[in-house]
Amino acid sequence: MKSLFTFLFALVTITTFAQKDFQGKAIYMSKSTIDFDSFGGRGGGQMSEARKKEIADRMKTMLEKTFILSFDKTSSLYKEDERLAAPTAGESSRFMGMMGGNSIKYKNTKDLIALEEIEFFGKKFLVSDAMETPNWELGSETKQIGNYVCFKATMMQDVNPTDFINMRRGGREDDKKEQEKVETPQIEVVAWYTPQIPVNNGPGEYWGLPGLILEVNAGRTTILCTEIVLNPSEKQVIEAPTKGKEITREKYNETVKIKTEEMRQNFQGRGNGGGGRRQ
Repeated sequence: MKSLFTFLFALVTITTFAQKDFQGKAIYMSKSTIDFDSFGGRGGGQMSEARKKEIADRMKTMLEKTFILSFDKTSSLYKEDERLAAPTAGESSRFMGMMGGNSIKYKNTKDLIALEEIEFFGKKFLVSDAMETPNWELGSETKQIGNYVCFKATMMQDVNPTDFINMRRGGREDDKKEQEKVETPQIEVVAWYTPQIPVNNGPGEYWGLPGLILEVNAGRTTILCTEIVLNPSEKQVIEAPTKGKEITREKYNETVKIKTEEMRQNFQGRGNGGGGRRQ
């Protein structure tokens, strides 16, 4: 009986996808954690548990978010659910600036176009990415996510140099010199995709599998799909963003990295009781 239900459900999904004006909407919950010992260098390791909890509570709105992926057969828009986005202040507001606020990610998997409209400390950028097919390793392991049977896929991914959540940082000059000798750190990405929705897409920058990606585990971040609506009554216009200063990902990362390092030093100074004054 269960097998028959699965077959009928898949048949309905494929029929829905075959429609000319097919569109879907997927809701994702994203949750990240911070390794304070790594982020603050050796000074971070001296931070009290009470201090770590205080900072984590302040940053909760930044580390736990809800995103909406609007997609058709070849393209998608991925952005935070504005209805649930809460205003931030203080430390969490500054870290939000480091991660980039009000981001809209556009992908076209047919024409290999990836653009991100992002605001960084009050200035808008239109960041272009080189969209290379991810080197996924497909596995045979399966699991159920909601009504969908999902298959496992894995790959190794370079850590974005502006990603303070997954980037390990040293706290002393000798640590930094040692890091410079090491190649770009990598993390394992585990994705779960469903062939029942045969679109080559997924949340954020993730794509390149024979089905919609419903879950991603990458370093200290987990992204999980909690709801899917196929052919919603209200259609989303899926177009490439156009606002902001045009810049490559490499140049944008260089800009963010400078500001991130300033913020990290301030953060480390406060954690050590140094007052964290700006220079």
